[in-house]
Amino acid sequence: MEKIYKTMRSTGAGSLATGIVVLVLGLSAGIYLIVNGGRLLRRKEDLMF
Repeated sequence: MEKIYKTMRSTGAGSLATGIVVLVLGLSAGIYLIVNGGRLLRRKEDLMF
């Protein structure tokens, strides 16, 4: 019974770590896209022909 508990605990910890990494990467990608979109909007007149 303890072997099952240890396996489930390590699997849960791995899933939690993966979730945190995905959350951080998603937030940083979103912030990056918002900043670049703001830069494009600010320089809209320079980019249009």
